[in-house]
Amino acid sequence: MTKNIFIPIFLFFLISGQSQKLKLEEIMKGESFIGNQPTNGRWSLDGKKVYFEWNPKDELGTSTYFWQKGMTKPEIVTPKEAAFSQLDFKTKPGSDIVYYLDKGSLYSYSIHSKSIKKLIQQSVPISNLQLGSQAGILFFEQKDNLFKYNTKEGTLLQITNLNKGNKKETKPEKESFLSTQQKELFQFIRDAAAKKEWNLAKEKTLKSDFAKEYFYGKDNLYSLQINPNGNFATFILIENSETKQEKMEVFITSDGYNQTPETKEKVSTNNFVKNKFAIYSVAKDSVYYVNFSSLSHIQDTPMYYESYTKLKNKPKEDKLIVAQSPVYNQDGSLAVVEIRSQDNKDRWLVNLNLDKGTFEEIEYQHDEAWIAGPGIPSYSFSSGILDFLADNETIYFQSEVTGYSHLYTYNLKTKKKTQLTKGNWEVRNVTLSKDKKTFYLTTNTTHPGNRNFYKLAVADGLLQPILTKDGAHEVVVSPDEKSLLVRYSYKNIPWDFYIADNKKNTSLHQISSSISEDFKKYQWREPEIITFKAQDGTSVNARLYTPKAEIANKAAIIFVHGAGYLQNAHNFWSNYYREYMFHNLLTDLGYTVLDIDYRGSDGYGRDFRTGIYRFMGGKDLLDHIDGKKYLVEKYGIDTNRVGIYGGSYGGFITLMGMLTTPGEFASGAALRSVTDWAHYNHGYTSNILNFPETDPEAYKKSSPIYYADNLKGNLLMLHGMVDDNVEYKDIVRLSQRFIELEKKNWSLASFPVEAHGFKETYSWIDEYSRILNLFNSTLLKK
Repeated sequence: MTKNIFIPIFLFFLISGQSQKLKLEEIMKGESFIGNQPTNGRWSLDGKKVYFEWNPKDELGTSTYFWQKGMTKPEIVTPKEAAFSQLDFKTKPGSDIVYYLDKGSLYSYSIHSKSIKKLIQQSVPISNLQLGSQAGILFFEQKDNLFKYNTKEGTLLQITNLNKGNKKETKPEKESFLSTQQKELFQFIRDAAAKKEWNLAKEKTLKSDFAKEYFYGKDNLYSLQINPNGNFATFILIENSETKQEKMEVFITSDGYNQTPETKEKVSTNNFVKNKFAIYSVAKDSVYYVNFSSLSHIQDTPMYYESYTKLKNKPKEDKLIVAQSPVYNQDGSLAVVEIRSQDNKDRWLVNLNLDKGTFEEIEYQHDEAWIAGPGIPSYSFSSGILDFLADNETIYFQSEVTGYSHLYTYNLKTKKKTQLTKGNWEVRNVTLSKDKKTFYLTTNTTHPGNRNFYKLAVADGLLQPILTKDGAHEVVVSPDEKSLLVRYSYKNIPWDFYIADNKKNTSLHQISSSISEDFKKYQWREPEIITFKAQDGTSVNARLYTPKAEIANKAAIIFVHGAGYLQNAHNFWSNYYREYMFHNLLTDLGYTVLDIDYRGSDGYGRDFRTGIYRFMGGKDLLDHIDGKKYLVEKYGIDTNRVGIYGGSYGGFITLMGMLTTPGEFASGAALRSVTDWAHYNHGYTSNILNFPETDPEAYKKSSPIYYADNLKGNLLMLHGMVDDNVEYKDIVRLSQRFIELEKKNWSLASFPVEAHGFKETYSWIDEYSRILNLFNSTLLKK
């Protein structure tokens, strides 16, 4: 107890004794100390203003600010203008009129006259606004059905008549003795019955042009969409499933009573859902389903099945798949659909014949690990980059077939596929110009840790550099495509907005200034981006913070970023800005800090991304062991005085380091850690470890809870009790294992009001004070 009382006083003396002072209590305020950075940049419809959310005065929330040419600094807008600037506008290129939905009502807006007209307002809100191929034709969704609105004629027509449940059949009245007797006795009764039958027969000959009812039973309807010419609608029916949800206990509540909200589904094959892709033909007034069983490789089994006898001999069957909503060309004559297998190892693009309900396969992508990468979401129910070019017969999409995510085109008529970009770098983001002949690309061409901006004309395929200096550029092109709104940051410079001309090698003009005066007082380090070789020969990047020689203490701390597929050894401002400032503080105290982009991190291509497949805590942990070796050999770090810490996936790696390589790290701080992957969510975990029911060995070797008996060194665990991502239960289960195994060199700090990402400054201070105390008491020489 005595040592723990005096450590903070000793630390304060060390920190305040430096020429540049950092206080833990200040840096843990986060953006309140740094300055709140602006977000969500966008242009006004006429291109004369830019808007963004900002909180320069550190108030309780953000407000919308604007800037336009001639202004010296941004100014706040009215709440009405702020709300309008964030709406989702629909318009055709060159049109003065835009359409939008607001609070379930339909409006039009003239860019020239700035006049607003309310077109439809009803008690039942409308949603899913789509523009038709003909001028003035709009489609929208209301109560799970599609409607067509003609703005010129003012007509409103219901297109589909879809209904959940089953049609109620009218049962004929049962004949009784009395009803039979009445017919026998009275001509009046016989005449009335004959007239009724005649009227019914007459009604059947007069066919209504209103869509007939279609009942889809107990299934749930998703992704209702119409093609631009209004001739076909598509939707997906997903079987109702009753998957068990995890529950979380909330102790600190406004009324004093505990709450137990549901949080997530655990990873399981039970989360697979049967579904059908349906087409409704307006002309035929009928619904039919597309049979995708002829897709290539749809019965292929994953390679890991070979590891299990019961799976190796399993009979062949079609994989469960999910088809996304079609992407249409301008007039709706062509429709392309992206399809994923639900185990996320296969991706197809098909040319869909809406009239016949058939398809032609365009592209097949397979990854024995899992399909993902920039422009290709890692979740099987999400769609990737996919659209048509100006000729209305060529699509563009991204693929990792070369090992890096690049841009491709495919002509549906000639069946010619063309690779537009190539190299050991990735296309991070794609925007198509208004004339659909030029791409604006965000890439990491110059360095894995940069986000560069280029222009690429489809005609010549040449990359024209626009913004290529070190750092990250998040770019929004103006409506006339002459200007750029750029959110830019560097390693030690937080995000701000800039304006630039849309031209080759342009320069930035800063329009917002978010950095606080307190933040400016300290000379923040530019961490060096170093590269070391892992033991399997792979090059691994990391951020390195080195102290001045006169204060170096020969101890090191390795930070492990979270989120799995995330990058932190880059040249721009980190999402881990508190940790960045904490690393500056640690370096001031004489520590060397290493922040590694380990295997599984973003930015380095397919092989690096999937390096953790079937073994989390394998190559990714070895990268940290190799990083430690690099520090020992090149920087003279004492091999017995290295600590490790991180949150979420970083907490998991910390646990694996302390439990599967005992003695490698003197101490570790594991924040909000996964302890058993069988208890984590479905979408993330099933990609990497398959499923507990089919690949139990992958889960066992990847879960720290199975190695609890190996604990050596000092372990501090920290967890928010209302974490709905990595449940607090995770750390409770591991704690119980330590108790049963009679382990003593561990502790747990619980935070009753914190979720996965901490919010309260007092929680951050408490958490990082404990981490700092841990490292100073275990890594510094006595």
